[in-house]
Amino acid sequence: MKIKQENNNIILEEVDSFDIEQILECGQCFHFDKLEEKEYVLVAKDHLLHIKQVGEKITFYDTDEHTFETVWRSYFDLDRDYSQIKNWLIENEKRVLNQNGALEQVIIEKSGIRILNQDFFETLISFIISQNKQIPHIKQIVNTLSIKYGEPAGEINAKEYYCFPTIEKLSKVSDSEMRLCKTGFRAPYILNACEKILDGTIKEESLLNCSFRQAREELMQIKGVGSKVASCVALFSLSKRDAFPIDVWIKRIMERIYFEKETPKSEIEQFADRIYGEYGGYAQQYLFYYARDLGLK
Repeated sequence: MKIKQENNNIILEEVDSFDIEQILECGQCFHFDKLEEKEYVLVAKDHLLHIKQVGEKITFYDTDEHTFETVWRSYFDLDRDYSQIKNWLIENEKRVLNQNGALEQVIIEKSGIRILNQDFFETLISFIISQNKQIPHIKQIVNTLSIKYGEPAGEINAKEYYCFPTIEKLSKVSDSEMRLCKTGFRAPYILNACEKILDGTIKEESLLNCSFRQAREELMQIKGVGSKVASCVALFSLSKRDAFPIDVWIKRIMERIYFEKETPKSEIEQFADRIYGEYGGYAQQYLFYYARDLGLK
């Protein structure tokens, strides 16, 4: 990867496994706008970013070196060798199944995905909101909460963007006010998450320092948080790369390419652990985006 600064922009070239459209549109984050083909505005870590990709050239507009190094380098997981991960997944699938598997084609088609290192609280609330919601609706609710209760992040193309609200601010929102943001039945779940974090029942530091399965169990203490939501939070904000969230998309694609029959989620999870191991989260993202494109729901 080559990094250079031009005017007030950071330019990346020769980045392995980086497709900004695949990264942002694969269902792992919801606080962004698409401007043009492979050109986006996103808000993360209390920062605003205008980013555009043309071929292998990626431009971080109005970004100084310090912000790139302290925020975006980690956020986009730029120091991780994704080629090594993809090769391991392909070879291990072949080794365990004793035949060429289906994952190689999936990875080839979605090879530009990187798993973002997101803020824990925003990710938790976003995936609580995600239950029984399509991605455009999730984005809309996240944006509404940010506008109403978050701080201004800046302006791009005459549009004002807002940071996701702090836990202190969101915890003071009433159930009825929360429902006005179209959260519906999820409103008490969001407030319960705030309460459990503020009273110390849920601690980000302890979640970071435990195993994926321990973190999942801890997160499921929150009202309305089941295995899938807890697994997504663990994967996208707690660095649990062995997490393998199973929703309807993953269930269908796994049944299609491996089982060829209706299969319990518990069996799929055990199979994924054996085939994908510590890289289960990466495999999940390749498979999830691929399944969505196929329309398997």
